[in-house]
Amino acid sequence: MSDQDYIIAPSILASDFANLGDEVRNVLDAGADWVHFDVMDNHYVPNLTIGPMVCKALRDFGIKEFIDVHLMIDPVDELAQSFIQAGADLISFHPEASKHIHRSIHAIKDKGCKAGLVFNPATSLSALENVLDDIDLVLIMSVNPGFGGQSFIYSSLDKIAQVREMIDSSEKDIRLEVDGGINKETIGLASKAGADTFVAGSAIFNTENYEQTISELRSKIV
Repeated sequence: MSDQDYIIAPSILASDFANLGDEVRNVLDAGADWVHFDVMDNHYVPNLTIGPMVCKALRDFGIKEFIDVHLMIDPVDELAQSFIQAGADLISFHPEASKHIHRSIHAIKDKGCKAGLVFNPATSLSALENVLDDIDLVLIMSVNPGFGGQSFIYSSLDKIAQVREMIDSSEKDIRLEVDGGINKETIGLASKAGADTFVAGSAIFNTENYEQTISELRSKIV
């Protein structure tokens, strides 16, 4: 892959919410590609974060770049539709949070939004086999979902490699995203295993120079 084939997607979970519009604008101007939303419901995961109003607020603020929404919620369908209306470009969800995975995927895609599936560190990839042709992205969690700032789980590299093989065999245009503990030390390992899209929160927003940090992250991709 060339450099432009790799996506850096800062997670706004780690941003300064008192200045969210400016934070997102600054990180995009510094070289980020996507905006990543971590949506938690204090039910599927033990935390409560943001909803569709934040997505709409960023669109109203003038953010036109790609918004990547990761739903850590159960159930998924109703809130997925609300995020589509708010301006999301891609919505991914956990297969165990939907009673009918295929239906949930197509409820998203039928509204012109891209759809993805998310797999936790200990979740089997079996659900992926039946819907791989229907999705636009696979997200592998390299931490257990629920909180930012966690350490990378290295066994997730094997799962990334498995999914890369599945995607390559399918010959479909499907992105392989990794989220959790991504920093200058782990992004190279994840890319070597096959990931092409990288969510980073504190590794970017907790630094003083976003442009330098994003450039350094890109330099570690192999």
